[in-house]
Amino acid sequence: MSKLLVVVGATGQQGHSIIQTILSDPQLSQEYTIRGTTRDPNSPQAQGLAAKGIEIVAADFNSDESLLRAFTGAHTIFANHPTIYDGHTYEHEVTHGRALIDAAVAASVPFYIYSTLPSISKISQGELKHGGHFDGKEEVEQYIRTQPIRSAFVAPGSFMSNFHHSMAPRRMESGEYALVAPVPAHVKLPLINTGDDLGKWVSAILADFEQYEGMVLSCATALYSFEEIVETMSRVEGKTVVYREVPVEVWRMYLPELMRDYIVDMLRFFEGYGYYGDGTEEKVKWSAEQARGKLTTLEGYLRRYPLNL
Repeated sequence: MSKLLVVVGATGQQGHSIIQTILSDPQLSQEYTIRGTTRDPNSPQAQGLAAKGIEIVAADFNSDESLLRAFTGAHTIFANHPTIYDGHTYEHEVTHGRALIDAAVAASVPFYIYSTLPSISKISQGELKHGGHFDGKEEVEQYIRTQPIRSAFVAPGSFMSNFHHSMAPRRMESGEYALVAPVPAHVKLPLINTGDDLGKWVSAILADFEQYEGMVLSCATALYSFEEIVETMSRVEGKTVVYREVPVEVWRMYLPELMRDYIVDMLRFFEGYGYYGDGTEEKVKWSAEQARGKLTTLEGYLRRYPLNL
């Protein structure tokens, strides 16, 4: 009899990756059936999953009853929750993360995989004050570890998809394109093709939970400096993309007001401490070796999803 995997946020990048990976895995597709949660089961994305045989149910972080109903009968839950920039980011992270694990425990679910992040404030010893989008998830991770449930953790790196949105190169008056940020060009990001690759780490955990129980997988293909990123963009796009370090106050103007402090402190964190803190490079290298399947390089991602500069 197959085991039920509940994927929270089935229509998001993380949920989509996990579902597609399980469906295409010869072993895990036979071991697991999938139930996906979403706020709107009637959305085109949700209906597309339903057409593939995925059970889709409505669930809301603010409704304990809906979460308990969605988790009932589950063997394993993959839990993640989106970051909300509305002036209460940290509070949302903690409240939503705790609601998910509390419902899982109430439903007597035996296995739990949580999408976490490192704590910016803890690692920087309080130097950086606006890390709530990371800090809240790490606090939830520590809470999960106190609960009567077997748990494992994935910590996604910086999304390659950001290069199509918040970190997209901007056309300059000279005709070239510039990737702009307030940190030196040598600063490195652990990049992940979230929508296609995150499931490769989650499937590794599902295939051997005992091996990864209690561990955090730092999910990224590799570390890329901003210099390497623009060189790759230039080569793939056939147009000149350069990196421009700009003052923080200039760069802040590119961001929505409620996001600014969070993103600035996040990049300062990467510069001073590394994305995953001490041993970031070793954590990424080891974790990449654990993935169940070939990971997407930045060049491979850009060829599949061109920037169309």
